[in-house]
Amino acid sequence: MPSLIDIRRRIRSVRNTQQITKAMKMVSAAKLRRAQDRVIAARPYAALIRKVLANLAVAVEADERASSNPLLARRPEGHVLLLLFTSDKGLAGAFNANLIKAAQKFVEEHADAELELETIGRKGRDFFRKRGARIVAEHIGILNAPRFDDAATIARQAIDRFRSGEIDAVYLLNNEFKSMVSQRLSVARLLPVEIPPKAEVVDYIFEQPANQMLESLLPRFVETEVYRSMLETGAAEHAARMMAMEAATSNASEMIETLTLYMNRVRQASITKEIIEVVSGAAAAE
Repeated sequence: MPSLIDIRRRIRSVRNTQQITKAMKMVSAAKLRRAQDRVIAARPYAALIRKVLANLAVAVEADERASSNPLLARRPEGHVLLLLFTSDKGLAGAFNANLIKAAQKFVEEHADAELELETIGRKGRDFFRKRGARIVAEHIGILNAPRFDDAATIARQAIDRFRSGEIDAVYLLNNEFKSMVSQRLSVARLLPVEIPPKAEVVDYIFEQPANQMLESLLPRFVETEVYRSMLETGAAEHAARMMAMEAATSNASEMIETLTLYMNRVRQASITKEIIEVVSGAAAAE
């Protein structure tokens, strides 16, 4: 049976841990508010680009030059690039584990292709580096404060490699922020760009030829999707860490209550034993 000093030391240790988890929860909550605002602000822009692409769909079908745009070229996926978004830090529950598990599944599904990884985040890089995966590029620390310039750099490199035929397809794997308690894994093809189908056929009159509009719009669409993935992953990470730290704080409270109750029982037993020894000694002395 542990002594009272050992139990008190353990209670003090759990209480210190609880203070840390509570502070981390508050920090994640503050960061989540800012990240959530950025995600909400970026979503309408991304949706508008998709809408414009859908409006161009009719013109693309009638214009051979537009339909032959290099970023729309479909070819057998013999060489695939996966952009994997994970966090730089842990203590976020199953956030990174779910992303890595989805990435492993993606690798298995594309076993026949030559697969390359470009990791955005330390956790994904460390996991696949230890397993000898082919990592062509890594980006650490950019999800803490996502910038469009960083996303544009990643997107342009992928676009250049796709245009040159070095890779045949580019996929995004990230977590999308839905709510404080919900994130959704997303695996989407980035290149070649798939123009969204338009629900209603409307005869638009464009001032510029469709091929010129696509040449300027498609790279911007790819950059926006990468940037949106960065924002979504950052917000989802803060939400997952906040929930994990809240659960850890609650578990620490329950452990402190359990240890305190156990300590009181041990102290009671010790006092009872001392009383019995005193009474027994007095009875023996009579």
